[in-house]
Amino acid sequence: MDQALALAAQARLICPPNPAVGAVLMSADGRVIGCGHTQVRGGPHAEVMALRDAQARGESTQGATAYVTLEPCSHHGRTGPCCDALIAAGVGRVVASLQDPNPLVAGQGFARLRAAGVEVEVGPGEAAARELNIGFFSRMTRGRPWVRSKIAGSLDGRTALDNGVSQWITSPEARADGQLWRARAGAVLTGVGTVLADDPLLNVRDAQGVPTPRQPVLMVLDSQLRTPLTARLFTLDRPCLLVTTVADAARHAPYQARQAEVLVLPGPDGRIDLVALMTELGRREVNELHVEAGPLLNAALLQAGLTDEWLFYLAPKLLGPGRPLLALPALSRLDEACTLAFTDIDRVGPDLRLLARRAAPPISNSTF
Repeated sequence: MDQALALAAQARLICPPNPAVGAVLMSADGRVIGCGHTQVRGGPHAEVMALRDAQARGESTQGATAYVTLEPCSHHGRTGPCCDALIAAGVGRVVASLQDPNPLVAGQGFARLRAAGVEVEVGPGEAAARELNIGFFSRMTRGRPWVRSKIAGSLDGRTALDNGVSQWITSPEARADGQLWRARAGAVLTGVGTVLADDPLLNVRDAQGVPTPRQPVLMVLDSQLRTPLTARLFTLDRPCLLVTTVADAARHAPYQARQAEVLVLPGPDGRIDLVALMTELGRREVNELHVEAGPLLNAALLQAGLTDEWLFYLAPKLLGPGRPLLALPALSRLDEACTLAFTDIDRVGPDLRLLARRAAPPISNSTF
């Protein structure tokens, strides 16, 4: 199962919106006879890749055990049901990490395997398999993506100097590591303030040598449509989405001419409805939303209860006055703080990489 989980991790950058799944086939005498992981959308799933690998090795799969990190699918999508492929191959036992949360599967794959006389065991590797597909589980169970905010700053919590200069606080190693997190997302979100200040590309460039054939959708929250038509983000061949409150089609047209889609999502107070946006992203099959924005948008997502995880890169520098990590309102009591729990702490070059999740719910607000 460890080998299957490692294979699933290899699929994470190429397979969204499908889940990243790994599969290992073991013969009755304990030999690994086939391995595979999920391919690009529309391509073979992990089980089929492992069966093909076994066939290419000239191995029989009769009576073999299949170790898979997610329940074999049972429905016809762009490919046929993996449970049927395993049954047809004569596999005698399936060990799966956990049940597929997709309502089109949701235990039906296990049921069909058992009905065909295949022994099924569920549970080994469950926690790791769920983490590998945390965005897929979020979309299937909550109808919205897993929202991860990436923030790079100094040890005293500054993302830019008082004069706005921010390049570069963290190291090249940290920036390269951040590319891997950007690459695994279905969409990258920023605000118009970041576009105006930095004119970023926000594409996947150098993910530490890992092939990244898929570019996430770029999304810009721009309530008043202030994004310059000359912005560099329009120069790349990738999906681009401007989210606004402006319903004027004439003002949309210049952006549409730059191959951008304009989405109008006004909230009750005239600002962008962040909850409606997350629902729309779930409908568009975005599993993970990677946020690279300024302190205002980061704070708005937190206060709306929408940020699931924070990816902090902290440089061993002290900058003094400057732009904060998040523009949160002043508190009068310590028990009003949004408490986080660290899930991972590591060094990347000279910097610290911290992963943290909310330990207590924040005050709810749904617009930005």
